[in-house]
Amino acid sequence: MIFAEKPKKIRVMFTPFRDGLQSSFGGKVRIQDFLPAMEASARAGIRHFEFGGGARYQAPYFYLGEDPFETMQKIRDAVGPDPDLQILTRSVSGVTLTTQSIEGLNLQAKLMKQYGTTWDRNFDYMNDVDNLVKTGKPIVDAGMHHQVCIALMGLPFKSDKVHTAQFYINIGKKLLDSGIKIDSICLKDASGTTDPHTIYELAKGMRKIMPPEMFLWLHTHDTASMAVACYMAGIAAGVDGIDLSVRPMASGTVQPDVRSMAHALKGTGYSLDVDDNKMGEIEGMLSELMQNYDFNPTTTTADARVIGFPMPGGAIGPNVHMMVKAGVLDKYSDVLAEFPIVVEAGGAWTSVTPGSQQYWLQAFNNVLYGRWKKIDAGYGKAVLGYFGRTPLPPDPEVVKIAAEQLKLEPFTGDPLEAAPKNIGPAKEALEERNIPVTDKNIFLVLAAMVPGKKMELNEGIRLLTGKPKIDIPFKKKEEPAPAPAAPAAGAGPITGPVTSRCVVREEGLVRTFTVTIEPANGGGGAAASTVAAPAVAPSASGNGTAVYSTFGGSVEVVDVMVKVGDRVSKGQAIAAIEAMKARHDIKSPKDGTVTAVNVAIGDEVDSSKPIATIS
Repeated sequence: MIFAEKPKKIRVMFTPFRDGLQSSFGGKVRIQDFLPAMEASARAGIRHFEFGGGARYQAPYFYLGEDPFETMQKIRDAVGPDPDLQILTRSVSGVTLTTQSIEGLNLQAKLMKQYGTTWDRNFDYMNDVDNLVKTGKPIVDAGMHHQVCIALMGLPFKSDKVHTAQFYINIGKKLLDSGIKIDSICLKDASGTTDPHTIYELAKGMRKIMPPEMFLWLHTHDTASMAVACYMAGIAAGVDGIDLSVRPMASGTVQPDVRSMAHALKGTGYSLDVDDNKMGEIEGMLSELMQNYDFNPTTTTADARVIGFPMPGGAIGPNVHMMVKAGVLDKYSDVLAEFPIVVEAGGAWTSVTPGSQQYWLQAFNNVLYGRWKKIDAGYGKAVLGYFGRTPLPPDPEVVKIAAEQLKLEPFTGDPLEAAPKNIGPAKEALEERNIPVTDKNIFLVLAAMVPGKKMELNEGIRLLTGKPKIDIPFKKKEEPAPAPAAPAAGAGPITGPVTSRCVVREEGLVRTFTVTIEPANGGGGAAASTVAAPAVAPSASGNGTAVYSTFGGSVEVVDVMVKVGDRVSKGQAIAAIEAMKARHDIKSPKDGTVTAVNVAIGDEVDSSKPIATIS
């Protein structure tokens, strides 16, 4: 049992309004649905909040139609000038999922400081010290508290070379010897898979090499039900601050509830610097404000399987929501089972964003297309060296496949130098559309730019032109009671409309139609049937073969490569859709001529709406 010879206060960074929102809903929560609870938290005496960065930078304008910087300003105005407001940044990726130039990161730091940030927690999923030093400088220059991270993860395979206490301590020593100004160090386990013993030995070792006045922080998730035990181990070894949340966004894929941790520390001489008795009021407000949101059990329930698929809570939540929307949640367990394969083959980087997304998408592709048949662009660039040095050498065969599929050579240079210089193209995109060219607008466009993505689909452009995509995980409204069933044969004439559902299964593809049967001439005669779904050409008829999305749920069309009259070959890509934040080609099932194109870029489709028709 831990015990403090002298009473010690443990500082709390309150996470429900950033990590809680991300881990539970991918960050897709409107500011009006949590800001009053955040204001109440400040009145209750909480003085350190996580409020931006990570998915809470992208989600507001990707899915909610909200400007993330205006959201941050509203939060600062609500809590007042005194509390520390902290963001989360991803080293060479900043608040994006791709590598950024140093100019882009300088602009990011300037804007974050301008809109209320006081602390910047910066991590590198490769634990590449050069990346952390170079990307820490903009944070320091902007005048924010520079908290550098050592990213942790429990390995899903055996190795005594990486992800041990000594491995992490060596990273910490390199950071301290680098000369960059460091205000505090965070031991960040985004997946909650590091064991308490490793946490204890690591924290004890870090305290020996850190200046005594420098704060040592610990962050973990409760996904595997180990967070309180890990926090206790860290505190016993000298940790000064921890991250905690409150229900309904606590435990599961988020951090433990303040009340759980306060109770665990009773009688130890350690206590928290927040009043756990105030948590009931905050919980009540959040529950009321978020009563219309659909809390998915996958994100709110602990899952010991995470030890074998070390995914951060902040990635499990969004990925589950995306799988539900795309209609592929039935593949969830298969994707998890593929995780150890992609982790070991990739080189064992930590599964924190964007590394977690790279692991996830490659595991997903392996399940969907066959192992290594389709290399995810992010995963491929990671094994090729474009994000930094991997902790272990990646599988040479996977490196070869990635180079061939992505048409890229292995890279050993500086990721920041290889990153696209996107400030100029972002300015041009604004000018072409007569949108004011401001620092904020430039960054909104720049941070949504992805190689190969058309500018009309850029979320920054969409927001600034008043055409944002809205995707809020509300509870589904109850459907009206079903209409009476169609009468059995011989039961007499149909006297009114009868609606039913028809499921068509063809070569592994499932499409659902709503069919309404109406009496002819107002009743009494032979019935006529119509399809009450969008006009859908038959899968194969005299009019040609309709080509559908390969996903049963809702996905977005991101490219159309053909027009009416074009000749196409079997297997040729005719369109592309985005599912799980990745591009997937839709291919022609046969040789023929395009006789119809039924969609435009930006349309939402499912497996019942044809993309094109081939004759």
